[in-house]
Amino acid sequence: MSFDAPTRTRLAAFVRDARELLTAEFTQKFQELYGITADGRQAPMEQLAHLDENGRATATLLRERIAYLVRSHPEEAGGPAAAVARLAREQAFTVLNRLAALRLAEKRGLILESVGKGYQSTGFRLYETPACTGLGDAYHRYRQYLFCLFDELALDLGVLFNRHSPLGLLFPREACLLSLLDQLHAPELDPLWAEDETIGWIYQYYNDEAERKKMRKESSAPRSSRELAVRNQFFTPRYVVEFLTDNTLGRLWYEMRQGETRLKEQCRYLVSRPTEIFLNPGESAPESAKAGENLSQEELLRQPVHIPHRPLKDPREIRLLDPACGSMHFGLYAFDLFTVIYDEAWEIAHGPDNAAKSAGTFAPFVAFTASFPDKAAFLREVPRLIVEHNLHGIDIDPRAAQIAGLSLWLRAQRAWHQAGVKPADRPRITRSNLVCAEPMPGEKELLREFVEQQFPAGERPAFAFLLDKIFDRMTLAGEAGSLLRIEEEIRAAIAEARALAQSQSAPRQARLFPSDERSEQAEFDLRGLNDEQFWQAAEQRIYDALEAYTEQAANGGGFQRRLFAHDAAQGFAFIDLCRKRYDVVVMNPPYGAATETTDDWIREVYPDNCNDLYAAFSQRAFEMTVSRARPRSPCFRMGDDRRGRRVSLV
Repeated sequence: MSFDAPTRTRLAAFVRDARELLTAEFTQKFQELYGITADGRQAPMEQLAHLDENGRATATLLRERIAYLVRSHPEEAGGPAAAVARLAREQAFTVLNRLAALRLAEKRGLILESVGKGYQSTGFRLYETPACTGLGDAYHRYRQYLFCLFDELALDLGVLFNRHSPLGLLFPREACLLSLLDQLHAPELDPLWAEDETIGWIYQYYNDEAERKKMRKESSAPRSSRELAVRNQFFTPRYVVEFLTDNTLGRLWYEMRQGETRLKEQCRYLVSRPTEIFLNPGESAPESAKAGENLSQEELLRQPVHIPHRPLKDPREIRLLDPACGSMHFGLYAFDLFTVIYDEAWEIAHGPDNAAKSAGTFAPFVAFTASFPDKAAFLREVPRLIVEHNLHGIDIDPRAAQIAGLSLWLRAQRAWHQAGVKPADRPRITRSNLVCAEPMPGEKELLREFVEQQFPAGERPAFAFLLDKIFDRMTLAGEAGSLLRIEEEIRAAIAEARALAQSQSAPRQARLFPSDERSEQAEFDLRGLNDEQFWQAAEQRIYDALEAYTEQAANGGGFQRRLFAHDAAQGFAFIDLCRKRYDVVVMNPPYGAATETTDDWIREVYPDNCNDLYAAFSQRAFEMTVSRARPRSPCFRMGDDRRGRRVSLV
């Protein structure tokens, strides 16, 4: 169905009502059950005698989360009160996203009906038959049923359904839940749950337009990462997504195939000239005669256009990035194009022998496909390959990570459903490349604990130095997002640490007048760490150690340690995406002024394009492509800089 104005109005009203219902529920629950007022005051734990053991544990986690938000987001005015408001928002949007995801999944036959009819849903009725009254009344049985669904779906979609996530500590009480379920299965919304775009519009409408106007009235520039996200949250229309993706990713494969691809018909906005001539490897375009001034536009279009040779590439290595991804609308459409690319790549790999099969970057793909018995077995893996290898997204809004992950997961499930692959036979998607750009956790005590646990004694000073530098330089991630050149910052930190090690190891001249040395020199003793291999491996060793720490913290330890590991893992996932280079960058970038915190930094780092975020994101998009160079002008919409890179912006 078409998302016309009346349709969007109905969905916007549902999202607004659900948001207000859940936010009020959790704000009230904070005070009535857990002794936390809206202004941030907290009753002593000994006064919460009405709570059972699980309730007291939740009260403790909520208090630790509030303290953590205050420390991790100093840019948000209001201190504890702002942290309580943020906590209510994040709990509310997680519950709404989870229930909407279940409704979308059941509408596609991925799960039994679970929320469409509330307590009368088919899946719950089957569940409670053996459960009887052993789990309490209907509400408690239904809540436990939903928790079981969350845990099962978390295996594929942990970013949304992980019940140990700090974004999902609470669940609504019965009156609120039943009201929300009534709204969820309203007849006028029923057709929308079958549409792929619905989840993106839910993301768009979650923030109130009145709040957005109020923000702009109070300040010309965003005052925090949340304000930046809210002000720039606009759902990109489908035709814009198609035009930009057709002429970047579609055009890339079109040139690799020298025009012999189904994308030529599938990409309805793909721009091509009627007289394109594809050059052979090493061949240059001939000197073209200057067009006469009297040629008409139609005659100019008939002039031959020579396309430089673009070698075939392993489809798994064709990377697309949306550095301000929101709900990953570009990724959803790119998924369709990648499906065709993989299909045609198989045919090339198994067609008549030719040089392209055994040379260049396509050779590993030929070897990879040889492990499959037939094309059907290979195509069964394609949805997983697209999510795990091709599509990448970054955003500063934690809701975006949830929504984008859900969008791609549902798209993969639809591909398997259309191919007739039963749920039990579908490959498990073990990872995605979608991250929320957040500051590293700021607790130096936990950072020191991490270093003590993960590195040998002789190497601890070096890794403590590096992590300290990296964490400090990540403070802007929550507001700068993909504008942060963190890969360059890490290289600078390693170079600084190496230089410090060399200076400490060098013989020191006697000084007539002692001077105070920097505390950094005294705190980080790096003498003896002059092995070049050590510094080359340092970055990867930090990633490996962090993965081990994250797993350890998830299986035990205090909530603060789990928060540290969770945020640190998010931070390093963000770093990993920034380190990669991409064949295609597409986005609807933020525009307008930067936040007050990042304004001076952007003027220093992007001096030629600092007057508008759109221009800075344009420059950064070029930097993140395979062949790096800065654009001469920020004013462009779609381009190929003749070095094989494809960038599209709205």
